[in-house]
Formats: sequence, C-alpha cells, structure tokens
Amino acid sequence: MSSNEDDKVLDLALRPGHFTEYVGQEQTKKNLAILVAAAKKRKEPLEHILIHGPSGLGKTTLAYIIAKEFGSSIRITSGTALEKAGDIGSILTGLSDGDFLFIDEVHRLNKAVEETLYPAMENYQLDIIIGKGTSAKTLQVALPRFTLIAATTRISLLTNPFRSRFGVQYKLEFYTQEEMKEIINRSARLLNVPIDDAALDSIARASRFTPRIANRLLKRVRDYSQVKNHATVSGAIAQEALALLGIDKLGLESTDRKILLAIAKQFSGGPVGVKSIAATIGEEEETIEDVYEPYLMRLGFLTRTARGRMITDLGRTHVGLPSDAPRTLI
Repeated sequence: MSSNEDDKVLDLALRPGHFTEYVGQEQTKKNLAILVAAAKKRKEPLEHILIHGPSGLGKTTLAYIIAKEFGSSIRITSGTALEKAGDIGSILTGLSDGDFLFIDEVHRLNKAVEETLYPAMENYQLDIIIGKGTSAKTLQVALPRFTLIAATTRISLLTNPFRSRFGVQYKLEFYTQEEMKEIINRSARLLNVPIDDAALDSIARASRFTPRIANRLLKRVRDYSQVKNHATVSGAIAQEALALLGIDKLGLESTDRKILLAIAKQFSGGPVGVKSIAATIGEEEETIEDVYEPYLMRLGFLTRTARGRMITDLGRTHVGLPSDAPRTLI
C-alpha cells in the first residue's frame, strides 16, 4: 500500500462516526441534531443542506454523520466530476428513498448540471430533453425522495436560485486551540501514539485551526518519533518534526511566507490583487484564496480590501521585517 493510500485509510479511521464524537462546531451540531430528530419523527426525508466554510473543517465528515444518524446510504461525488447533465441524472436515478447525495466543491458545477438539479431538488423529478429544436420533447422521470448535502469553500460563487433551494445552510468556523488539542488527542489514541501535553499544544498551534491538517501533522510527527526511537511524542520531538517539514510554530508554511514577503517587498505592502500575487510566487489564484488567505487573515497577518491585499504590521514582524520596511525587489 502506498503512502497516500495509507493516509486515506487512516483518515477514514480517524473520522468521527457520530455527533458525540465530533469535536467543535457546537451550534451547527445542535441544529443538525434537531433537524435529524424532527425528520425521523415525521418519517420524512431531510431538507437539502448546504455547508460552507474553509477546507478541512469537517464538511464531508458531517455529511457522513448525518447519513449515519438517519440510517441511510450516502453517495459521494464532487462538482468537478459532474461534467454534464447525464452524469447527475445517472446518480440520481440510482438512489433509493431516504438516501443522501453529497456533492463536494459544489461551486464548481457547470450551469447545465445545476439546472438539472433544480426540479430534482424541488419536485423529485428529472427532466430529460429528447430531440432538438422544435421537435424536442421533455420527458419527466420520477426520482426517489433523496436529500442533497452540498459543501463549498466559496459560497459567493453559487447562484441565488441554487442557494435558495437549500432548506438549511450552515457555516463551519475555524476551531479553537483547545478543540484542536482534543481532536489531536483523540486521533493519537486511535493511532496508538503516546503523546504528552506539550506535543499536543505544539501540533495544535501549527494545525491552522483545521482538523485535516492536524491529523496530517500528527501522522508526520509520529513517523519522526518512531524513526528517532522515542516511545512518547514529546513537545521537543514535535517541534523538531514540524521544523523539518518547514512549518513554524503558528503553522505557516513556505507558501504563506512567500505571500507575505511578496506583498511586503514586491508590492510595498499592498494593496495588490491576487492575480499579481499568484504570478509572483507561482501559485494558483484559487489556492491562495481558499487555502492560504483565510488563515493569514485569521492571524491578522493579511487584510483584504476593495483595492487588494495588504500585509499588516503583525505579518511583517512574523516574517522578520520592520513595520516600516521600504520597498525592495525579491
């Protein structure tokens, strides 16, 4: 088994199976628990659910938990995988009453697939167009009463007609330091990794308040500890492993620092557009917006204005620049 496949198996093993095991997002969990209980009591399918927020916060995990709590099957796909209307049609006709369909990265759906979903979500029917031009006919196919759970990191890209068809919408927030420690401690127990509180604290601080990153770092720290023949992961071992990965005490990676340095040096601290930043550091615009910016903004290292991105004094200090650093070329 390859390293990537091994990580996928471990990720599934670490995924919570019930609301009681899911750490954090308390308000969302309470609302979802009531939604599920009420629907089960009425013996009706759940309303369609839209979950949004930065990547790695547990949107897919919540979808699995909802389906499991409801005692139903779930089909997983993504917006990028659904290229034409026929793709979503074949999935929908293969569902049963009460089943769940989870679409990740739903903002990537093309217009034809999105419009196919409208009657499916509202009336549980699929409109199939046969023929072309004036001779075209619409055939309506009845669908099972399914529930669509959609996840997105960029809710602003969803059209209003699509958003309005979801009965409930939840936003996932970044986790706290204590919640991250609880998540890492749970994962360490499942992986049979002895770990002390200092190591939990170090990994939690470097995890960008994101469970997916925390579990990835825990596995890499575990590998380092085992190779160095340490029975318990200590704070010092965790810091050594994170430094070897190029991750600082706040979880910033090489790309984070490149973004901050590019804005500070190349663009005199900003404001600067994301296209210019992407071209300067050789990274995709969407990756900067979805992966790096939310965390840098949460730390107060970066601000986003109508004119573009700007580095703050905190950001300058973190990358070793004075707050009044003059413009220089990278």
